[in-house]
Amino acid sequence: MDFVSIRIITGDIARLVDFYERATGVRADWSTEDFAELRTPSATLAIGSTRTVALFAPGSARPADNNTVIIEFLVPDVDGVYRNLTDVVADFVTEPTTMPWGNRSLLLRDPDGNLVNFFTPVTPAAVEKFGR
Repeated sequence: MDFVSIRIITGDIARLVDFYERATGVRADWSTEDFAELRTPSATLAIGSTRTVALFAPGSARPADNNTVIIEFLVPDVDGVYRNLTDVVADFVTEPTTMPWGNRSLLLRDPDGNLVNFFTPVTPAAVEKFGR
């Protein structure tokens, strides 16, 4: 089995896709006006409008209602990501901080309130773990 993607359901797909394109530097591939994907070598972030929920099961997903999942991105320079997003992010949960497990992490909320962690391994053990 391969873990392929995670999908966010949103009420404003253009706004959320724009945020993730800016945050990651990855251009989205739009399949329809209701579905886009940001593909990286290791996983895909899919973003679907609320209109796509009815295709699976009406009412099964609600936008901007996540309080348990953290979406994580391994980046070469977490401090650079922070500088790039200071004018568009309303809620930085934690500014770049070096964690006890060796990653420098930036925790924020995307425009829908989802928690997002950008991190860069900085200790020798963390660098070795992620092959950076």
